[in-house]
Amino acid sequence: MSLLEKLEGAKIQKNLKEEDLKRYNELKSRLHRSIVDELKDFKSEDDNKEALKRKIEEFVEAFLAKEGDYIPKVDRQKIIQEMINEVIGFGPITPLIEDPEISEIMVNGPKKVYVERKGKIELTDVTFRDDEHVMNIIERIVAPIGRRIDESMPMVDARLPDGSRVNAVIPPLSLIGPVITIRKFSKKPLSIQDLINFGTLTQNMAVFLEACVKARLNILVSGGTGSGKTTTLNVLSSFIPENERIITIEDAAELQLQQPHVITLESRPPNIEGKGAITIRDLVRNALRMRPDRIVVGEVRGGEALDMLQAMNTGHDGSLTTGHANSPRDMLSRLETMVLMAGVELPVRAIREQIASAIDLIIHQSRLKDGSRKIINIVEVQGLEGDVIVLQDIFTFVQTGVDQNGKVLGFFKPSGVLPKFLERFEAYGIKLPLYIFDPNYSEEVKNESSNSSVVKLSRRLFDGGLRL
Repeated sequence: MSLLEKLEGAKIQKNLKEEDLKRYNELKSRLHRSIVDELKDFKSEDDNKEALKRKIEEFVEAFLAKEGDYIPKVDRQKIIQEMINEVIGFGPITPLIEDPEISEIMVNGPKKVYVERKGKIELTDVTFRDDEHVMNIIERIVAPIGRRIDESMPMVDARLPDGSRVNAVIPPLSLIGPVITIRKFSKKPLSIQDLINFGTLTQNMAVFLEACVKARLNILVSGGTGSGKTTTLNVLSSFIPENERIITIEDAAELQLQQPHVITLESRPPNIEGKGAITIRDLVRNALRMRPDRIVVGEVRGGEALDMLQAMNTGHDGSLTTGHANSPRDMLSRLETMVLMAGVELPVRAIREQIASAIDLIIHQSRLKDGSRKIINIVEVQGLEGDVIVLQDIFTFVQTGVDQNGKVLGFFKPSGVLPKFLERFEAYGIKLPLYIFDPNYSEEVKNESSNSSVVKLSRRLFDGGLRL
């Protein structure tokens, strides 16, 4: 057979496959429309979802027996599951949402769906039929929470029922079709022990952070996109005592606080007339009138930074928030910029005084090259000297290299400097063993660290015990 004949044969085979695929997709489209018509009066409550699944399965089998007798049995089971996902779930990405190993889902138009698994991005074989199919899934996500997306408002932030964060962008802003980005969250909220097991921080760092939250320090979690700031904020929030009134403020509610007295506030975009928007800044100012013990802001990114700082400086100690930055020092610069975005003419020194007196601790988190997320710095904000805000490292992560599998190697190290707010711990009845701040102390050899003067002093004062 000549090369030309081979090429012609391949072309014919490709055309046949495309025709079969087109016929297959048309069948599924007709089937989906028929199911929607059949089940429009059927209420899909949680308690009868199984009944709905059985009804869909029976309908699909009857439909295929009539119009899809050429489809193999294996493919029929696949179609049944696809229809269940279309009607009850979120279409083709439903299995990805249910996969506990996947932390992020990225739909780049109808034909390319990527996921992040164990910190690494990979392409999946999941596809949508066309742009309209993706748009239908976006509408299904945003409609239940009162959000909208169309050409006049082609971007939207939303959330799934399990709290996972969703961002969608559609044409004309997106040139490749509708784009969906889903940041998944664990159905079971992560604990501080989980972060220790993941290598995000050490046991001593965890004990220190718990003490900081209980001593009502104002804490800012900084880091880049996808570095795990919200997860860390959620874990820190778990240390807040149950008898306190907590108000959370977010663009899309994703924090999973377990305390009994939690009020969750969520910002609102403008309506179709461009009116009725409620911003994070509006919610922060309103929260001050709601008798909060703690204010937890999901993220500061604009003028609300000024209101947040003022709240921290006017008796609302123990507030928590996050912000995007490449380092703790960059976070302070960003805070200055965000305060200026509030439209208030303030001299730079006055802004820095506000920041230095409001923020007690900065926790900087990063996603490393191997996909792992670690707390790189825990930094104390010590005050203002001249026009410069003084920062002091308490704990840092020291990277020593990369192994043959690409895994980042390193260790967490205390700076050896005791934070100035230790006296505040004692005011709240919190006593920490001082050896956790000793750079020569190893958590693995607690009983062999007796040569350290800091350890000796700690054991003499606190008997080497931890009392929180």
